[in-house]
Amino acid sequence: MKAADLSSPVILASTSPFRRELLGRLGLPFEAVAPDYVEGEVAGLAPRDLAARHAAGKARSVARLFPGRVVIGSDQVAELDGRALGKPEDAAAAVAQLTAMAGRRVLFHTGLALVRDAREELTVETFAVVLRRLPLRALRSYVEREQPLGCAGSFRIEGLGIALMEALEGRDYTALIGLPLIALTSLLARFGVDVLPGLPRAQERR
Repeated sequence: MKAADLSSPVILASTSPFRRELLGRLGLPFEAVAPDYVEGEVAGLAPRDLAARHAAGKARSVARLFPGRVVIGSDQVAELDGRALGKPEDAAAAVAQLTAMAGRRVLFHTGLALVRDAREELTVETFAVVLRRLPLRALRSYVEREQPLGCAGSFRIEGLGIALMEALEGRDYTALIGLPLIALTSLLARFGVDVLPGLPRAQERR
């Protein structure tokens, strides 16, 4: 476990380069620490709730090691027809997943949790996408070129995955990348971490 930089106001419970890049946009010093948490499906839990559960689990696993620090956890779960879509294990699985999603509205639930000691704030940002109906050779070419294995939905919207899209629906596209910055700035303010001086703080939830 990598030691956190005590001069930074927050810790990101993730080693994802995409989440690190997103958090870096806010201009806050931070340290990224790998969470000691195992993701997995939970029987009877809706995809939205699963995203929240995993985000909280990641944040808690790191917060236990760094008392007094604000820890950010995030997790994304894709949903099609009420079912959570698993992350593809290989190229064939990614192509099959993209084929099943073509022309349909897919929900991406991004859980966001902030934890400091016993205090927790949790929210879920949902973003919807509609994929274009593309020939199989186009999907295979995409998977071969971008290798989106391990990605919810088998694509990276911040890369060539945008070519697969017919429509995007939601208030914050950064949620689709993996860290909803609009919600994050509000939650950080509740913990006394101001991205901008004078930014209004929402009333704390009990």
